[in-house]
Amino acid sequence: MLGASRQLGIRNRILDALPHDELARLLPFLEEVELRKNEIVYLTGDNIQHAYFPENGLLSLLSTTETGSTVEVAMVGSEGIVGLPVILRNHRIPYEVTVQFTTKALKIRAKELREEFDKGQALHELVLRYLNTLIAQISQTAICHRFHLRDQALKRWLLTVQDRVNSNTLNLTQEIVSTALGIPRTAVTKVAATMQRDGLIRYSRGKIIILDRAQLEAESCECYRIIRDELRRFVEK
Repeated sequence: MLGASRQLGIRNRILDALPHDELARLLPFLEEVELRKNEIVYLTGDNIQHAYFPENGLLSLLSTTETGSTVEVAMVGSEGIVGLPVILRNHRIPYEVTVQFTTKALKIRAKELREEFDKGQALHELVLRYLNTLIAQISQTAICHRFHLRDQALKRWLLTVQDRVNSNTLNLTQEIVSTALGIPRTAVTKVAATMQRDGLIRYSRGKIIILDRAQLEAESCECYRIIRDELRRFVEK
């Protein structure tokens, strides 16, 4: 259980936007946890026991084929929530959730979240608005994977990651990038080498440093701007 003074320090955008009385109702059910890098929060098909409100860091929603091929369909940072299917009475999660960047998170049992959501107050509105933002991200990511060049997709992905973690230095392995974009590691190496040659990034094993964000944005596909603008509308409304 969190102390009452914790209210002033909540860093998840959904919880932070709640009126005092609604947040006060939720506080006894929120547990602060740390989700470590590479931790698997949910496997596809798992029964959803808890939802998580990240406060920093980054989680990935991953879809996997029967043959084991994996691709990232969305990211969740401090703006969002993991475990959304429970508000729709679906207790099975349809994707894998893994931690890309270590994060503090506020954990709540699915039952308590659904009961508060069903009251139809501010949490209800905020979660539905976030769900719309998440759907927009998933659909735009699907378009990007299907129609855009690998270098454009990588630029879009790096910009989106940086927006969530707020750092120019991204601790990312080839395996993480390969899984997220659904492309071979050799392709990641080739594209990253070209971007390094062009002065956009500095790339070494396990680390990418963004050197020229403005140029990355200029050379990214429109998917980044659409996803960014949807997120801004949610956060700023």
